[in-house]
Amino acid sequence: MRTRRRPFVPSSLLALLALLALPACGDSSSQTSTKSQGQGETAESSTIRIAVVPKGTTHEYWKSVHAGAVAAERDLRAAGTDLEVVFRGPDREDDREQQIALLENLQSGGFDAVVLAPLDEQALATPVRRLEDAGIPVVVIDSGVAGTPGEDFVSFIATDNERAGGLAGEHVAKALGGVGRVLLLRYLEGSESTTRREKGFIDAVTAGGGIELLDPARHAGATRATAQEAAENLLSSLATESAPGFDAVFCPNESSTYGMLLALRQRGLAGKVVFVGFDASPDLVAGLRGGEIDGLVVQDPIRMGRLGVEAAVAALAGTTVEPRIDTGAVLVLSETMNEARNLALLEPDLEALLGAEGR
Repeated sequence: MRTRRRPFVPSSLLALLALLALPACGDSSSQTSTKSQGQGETAESSTIRIAVVPKGTTHEYWKSVHAGAVAAERDLRAAGTDLEVVFRGPDREDDREQQIALLENLQSGGFDAVVLAPLDEQALATPVRRLEDAGIPVVVIDSGVAGTPGEDFVSFIATDNERAGGLAGEHVAKALGGVGRVLLLRYLEGSESTTRREKGFIDAVTAGGGIELLDPARHAGATRATAQEAAENLLSSLATESAPGFDAVFCPNESSTYGMLLALRQRGLAGKVVFVGFDASPDLVAGLRGGEIDGLVVQDPIRMGRLGVEAAVAALAGTTVEPRIDTGAVLVLSETMNEARNLALLEPDLEALLGAEGR
């Protein structure tokens, strides 16, 4: 096993790194960013190199994770740490093979630590173990991987996804008065985070006994296009000439939510059934503002990216990191979306956070 290099960490950073050993709190969404390094450049031997590997690179959510990682890089460098953060991931959120190959390349690419959002709970367990065995600490963010945080990898930094799904379920049950038919469009098999959201939603929405859950185990897939197709097929199977066949619908991530929104619009049902989705993008925020979406469960991906990088630096410095850090989630409704905290989550200034080049 390669011995983990313990880099020089200025004394001014010790308090910051120590905070990672405590339950997470606060907000980093207002932070700004300087340019991220590492686009094919050769690092000096003293530079700490950290790779941030998302599930994909197209969704707005991952742009926010990137912004948080850049903010952490900027602030740590300003405090005296010679740090380089590289952001690389698969194009699609269902390309497990590409993410595995990327991790294998990182192992021999001179990186000191990896911050990973695993595409598949089981398939990514072996690559994570190989990195750790090679002395390259791994911080897992967003979605879980098989193993024990603090033992098999440094830490798991993510939303409490089961509770977040429960927020949606509680709202839907209340909106329907505890009675009705509720449709669930699942996201992607093997995705630990969304599977937990779906479970949390189901447990909460059916808790009162008066809700009939329509769960055909149909998966939206990794893109907006596949999600729209799956949603249209579901609606076609349920609708009659006089009624949609359901009273409410829940989708557990950004692409499935947007695909369902398009399908509801196509059938003239947008705004006529209770609709709760997950995550934020300009299109979904517009749908919320226009009354087509009743609520969005919103995470804090900027904070997640920031804490992932900070935890990796702390691990390299030999600082104990809390094995499980909850970055929080809130249910944002049309009547609460203009509150300052919610606006920061719904419409973060990614251009400012990522810098003028908007990487």
